[in-house]
Amino acid sequence: MERFSTVGLPSVGRTDAWNALYAQRMSRVGFTPGNQSQFDAELRIGRLGPVKLAKLWVDGCSIERSQADIVRHAPSLYSFLLQAEGSSTFYHCGHEARLEEGDFVLCDTGLPHYWRTDDPSVTIMVRVEPTTLREYLPAAEQFCGLHLGRAVGLTDTVAAMVQSLTGRVETGIDATYGGRVARHLLEMISMSYTMGFESGGDVSATLWQRRKAIVRYIEEHLRDPNLRPCSVAEGLRLSPRYLRTIFSISGERVSAYILRRRLEECARQMRNPAWNGHTLTEIAFSWGFNSSAHFTRSFHEQYGIAPREYRRTAAAG
Repeated sequence: MERFSTVGLPSVGRTDAWNALYAQRMSRVGFTPGNQSQFDAELRIGRLGPVKLAKLWVDGCSIERSQADIVRHAPSLYSFLLQAEGSSTFYHCGHEARLEEGDFVLCDTGLPHYWRTDDPSVTIMVRVEPTTLREYLPAAEQFCGLHLGRAVGLTDTVAAMVQSLTGRVETGIDATYGGRVARHLLEMISMSYTMGFESGGDVSATLWQRRKAIVRYIEEHLRDPNLRPCSVAEGLRLSPRYLRTIFSISGERVSAYILRRRLEECARQMRNPAWNGHTLTEIAFSWGFNSSAHFTRSFHEQYGIAPREYRRTAAAG
């Protein structure tokens, strides 16, 4: 198993050096330490047949894969993230998953995501290519960003299996059996997700893949004030009616998704001390709003509190 650590990295520019190392071995993301004066992290990577197992230790920090980190048309990967120790919050595909020990969340590296933990945390990632995963979970797109609790179905059993296999990979597993063990692991993960999320089972995998293409387009253009359902349909060369049909499998309208995602990104920046020097209007307009009144009204409807008060409460917390 390969091992990488911040130990030995220079104290000045340590975070940048770690970001570069992580981008080389895993994915291009941005680590932002909660404590700028002290940040430690360790990454261990091993293989189990077609599956990559990665164990990440980090101090309190945030990890963001923004639209700028994603290379267009580059192949994406799926990662099942197990919260092995500590707790965290994961934002992906318009969902917020609050993870405690033993919980899972599925991430598509081809789409933006944001992960935050206030305390030291250990996460185990089961990373697999889409073509392999579809043999076990044909419509994986529908599960991205959803919280799978440890008490649901076989999740606690799968979590124990992932932790045990990660330990065994560290000590070494005969390559002759690696592929068979990986297939059994993916079968167990698939069964756990199928048991945990029974809705949407009658929707074809093809429709979920097409919905993913819509979500990708929206995320890429979320800051564009002219982004509307009609512009999404035009950009993807779909009829507005077909666009609505595809997106409706998730139970949410395209316009509602766009508004919600803009509000979520605004709220996230309002919680981020790095944006304290920017006005609420600047933040709102940077995410596609072109009316302060509309932003304030929509924000209050979404969060039950005025933006200014939300920011004040976040700063106090």
